[in-house]
Amino acid sequence: MSTDELAERMAELARRGDVEGLADEVVAYTGAGNDHGRGGRGKMTNALGLVAAGRGPDLLMAVLERCCLVTDNEQRQAVNELLETLVKPYSTAESPDSAEVALAFAARHTAYFGGAEQRHMAELLLDAGRPVPLEVVAMMRRTVVHGYWGSVGALEPLLKRLDAPALNPGEAWADRALTDVGSLDPDEAARWHALFRHAATATSAKPSRKWETAGRGLLDGLTEPGDRLRNWLTLVGRPRTVRLNRTQWEQDINESFDQYNATTLRGLVWLASFLPEHPETPRVLGALVETALRKVAGIGPRSPKIANAGVYALSRLPSEDALAQIARLAARVTFKGTLKELNAALDARAAALGLSRDEVEELAVPAYGLTEVGRRVEQFGGASATLDATSGTVTVTWRNGAGKVVKSVPASVRSEYPEQLAEFKAAVKDVEKMLSAQSDRLDRQFLGQRVWQFEAWRSRYLDHPLVGTLARRLIWLVDDVPCGYGDGALRTHEDKEIAAGESVRLWHPIGREVDEVLAWRGWLEARRITQPFKQAHREVYLLTAAEENTRLYSNRYAAHILRQHQFHALAAARGWRNRLRLMVDDAYEPATRELPQWGLRAEFWIEGIGDDWGADTTESGAYLRLATDQVRFYPINAPEHYAHATGGGYEQWVHQDAQPTEPVPLAEVPPLVLSEVLRDVDLFVGVGSVGNDPTWQDGGPDGRFREYWASYSFGELSGTAQTRREMLERLVPRLAIAERAKVDGRFLVVRGDLRTYKIHLGSGNILMSPNDQYLCIVPKQSAGSSTGDVFLPFEGDRVLAVILSKALMLSRDTQITDPTITQQLRR
Repeated sequence: MSTDELAERMAELARRGDVEGLADEVVAYTGAGNDHGRGGRGKMTNALGLVAAGRGPDLLMAVLERCCLVTDNEQRQAVNELLETLVKPYSTAESPDSAEVALAFAARHTAYFGGAEQRHMAELLLDAGRPVPLEVVAMMRRTVVHGYWGSVGALEPLLKRLDAPALNPGEAWADRALTDVGSLDPDEAARWHALFRHAATATSAKPSRKWETAGRGLLDGLTEPGDRLRNWLTLVGRPRTVRLNRTQWEQDINESFDQYNATTLRGLVWLASFLPEHPETPRVLGALVETALRKVAGIGPRSPKIANAGVYALSRLPSEDALAQIARLAARVTFKGTLKELNAALDARAAALGLSRDEVEELAVPAYGLTEVGRRVEQFGGASATLDATSGTVTVTWRNGAGKVVKSVPASVRSEYPEQLAEFKAAVKDVEKMLSAQSDRLDRQFLGQRVWQFEAWRSRYLDHPLVGTLARRLIWLVDDVPCGYGDGALRTHEDKEIAAGESVRLWHPIGREVDEVLAWRGWLEARRITQPFKQAHREVYLLTAAEENTRLYSNRYAAHILRQHQFHALAAARGWRNRLRLMVDDAYEPATRELPQWGLRAEFWIEGIGDDWGADTTESGAYLRLATDQVRFYPINAPEHYAHATGGGYEQWVHQDAQPTEPVPLAEVPPLVLSEVLRDVDLFVGVGSVGNDPTWQDGGPDGRFREYWASYSFGELSGTAQTRREMLERLVPRLAIAERAKVDGRFLVVRGDLRTYKIHLGSGNILMSPNDQYLCIVPKQSAGSSTGDVFLPFEGDRVLAVILSKALMLSRDTQITDPTITQQLRR
């Protein structure tokens, strides 16, 4: 449709008074690749000017509502330029009616107009005896917080004059707080608003003694302050109740926290820790920390200061539940600033108790009502619920009053025991979260080289109601004798019972005889024990001939192309320190893992790849992909290396009079350290490589990575993929599709009725007969669990699960109904 035709259509809609239809046409036009230049925009604006008198504000706000939902940058910019043209007459007219429209428009932004303009329009309203809406006050406050356009001097006196409640509307928790307080009697409401104003002064990292004293005084006399605060805090992070419009250079502000409210929220979090102990408070604060650290594209963690406030509040609570939350978060949080606060809180608690940090983390794990390892039975009158976590997956089985298993919560339980039911459901979620955190903590113990006294280990691990569900699925060294838990006792793989011992360590396959490793794999598989992470099947990375030649570095994982954000998340989860690389004039250290127990620092050299802003970067300038290089080891206190964001090689920055520190020869790195570090890097490449993406057959942007994609997708197997092959060689003969499947080199070959398929054991990508045609199957996020009744001896290898699910599906290829697959099969 030409611009003239569009103008005529819009004029017709205007004559009919169809503001909503007109707004739809405007936004659709901007997204259709049409002329957004000054001429086209001028004709569009003229057409909009034909709207009947008095409907202009409606159209402005209708277009704004739609713009708030636009995700495409170019389209959003085009709509915003048009909105700027439409709102200008209202912002420059000297009337309270026009000021009201302009300010209502501005209120749907983080900030809009200069501070002096905002003040002038607000004064037009006040002089006419009209109130300044709280949404407008909120926008003015955000303008001051962000320091836009000399706003502080222009707006602060006005804001003091308005004396509005110390919370901005638009966030679920703040709306609930304002509603709850608004329903109270005037005296009680006034006391709450005084508390909000005090919370809004929480501008430091931690409360001063004076601030705390004043806060405690304001809490005194309030009705149910704990219940109200906890209810509000559980709503933090919910979707905004009023979406804000993003201007050209803003990130996704609707996913972050209102910066003005964040200060008040921090104060309320501190205040929650001053109240009497309540079992729900630690749970609420722990969830708040995780919510505040949830990452947003282009922003990073939503609000580290709220996360840190939550940690501080937890550290002030003396209960075991609070300590458990701190320990759980310390095992899961990767954001450095908050992790530092968590570690400090644990160290302080350890010092206060006269224990080591490791002991405090172990003692901090609660039982969550489990009366035996992995099991809790909760009675609700005649009905009951059984929580079972013995296999690693938390399940709940409900029985009605007659003892019959039912699929959902019995109606009698919902109606007669609502509070007990809520506590039980919360405990189930806590168990799931804590099991995941403890699994991660145990996985890191290999390099920690922890040794336990037998009785302490037995009570804290093997027989602990929660941790025991993990410990009983692992292999341990009791006085250097390998044993696992089976049939109610510790046993060797020859089934000799181990009753007691002096010391206990985690077993690791490195340095063990091959026969022993294979025997333990068979022992676990015979008992259908699924380990919480790879231990018996753990990859071992020994020094290669190539690494003996390079001597100081490993090129084993060089020349790969990784998705940066996926790599960054994996690195943080595995304890590596890394910064997202931006296409800017800056220098970056390599990805680094510090190993204080060994006095070493591992480095993985990486750099951003590409030079096309937008195609090779995110909207905020972060590289989408990385190129990999060497792995090196240095003394832990050696000077750091740096490389420019756009590449050019790493250099060690030292004083001009100092000499660079040489890397530690690989042959001198302890074999366990070398193996575990290379295993991490193998994981980064195995998960983060663009070669894993089944949709990249064309090689990605401009086909630049076609050669790499092909070589990785069907090339030599990494250490993890070789373990996968060994596992499948044992597993395939036991499958229902055994007659149709076999492991052949780098592939699992599956015979269907239409084709024969070769599934690569590294990438999971597929070639099919004839002529090795490529078959693109994009697995769903839940595909990792869709393997039917196939037993897997360890958790965590999603690619293995995807390979098995693809094999099961392709063996019955005549039953496939997905048209995206059948079109390829029958081509």
